[in-house]
Amino acid sequence: MKAFALLLLAAVLGLCAGCDTFSDATQSVRQQWEARNAGKTKVYKADKRAVYEAARASAEKLGFRFLRGGPAQGEFEAITGLDRTTMQGSRQVRMNVSIGDNDQGTTLTVKLSEIIEDNSFNRDSGTATETPLRDTPYYEVFFRQVATALGKPAKS
Repeated sequence: MKAFALLLLAAVLGLCAGCDTFSDATQSVRQQWEARNAGKTKVYKADKRAVYEAARASAEKLGFRFLRGGPAQGEFEAITGLDRTTMQGSRQVRMNVSIGDNDQGTTLTVKLSEIIEDNSFNRDSGTATETPLRDTPYYEVFFRQVATALGKPAKS
């Protein structure tokens, strides 16, 4: 019985391996996943260095600590402090910012993700999960802080 199941599985995989629709389906899922986790983007009418400095200062005002990056790279990464409101684990928010040129100004793209470490007494303690934050007010608050620091409104 096991041999028949393995033979059937091999036959199905062999048939699907050559199908364009099978590879198109995986490509479509990958594109949808990347689009959902792409982050939020705003355009500012300022130079790249000014937008970088405003974004970094705004992140610090919101409680993020700078980790790496710089104006020459056009990106930086920051993280909040540990939130240990319960004895069961901890929570942090990571911010990835990238800054680029656009024909309308300077683009500022922000990706936020939540890092949760479950501190339970099982064999998996010490491991953390990172989940993209899609619908959070952090994005609009951050963009508003950057616009205030620049003294210029942002375009969507």
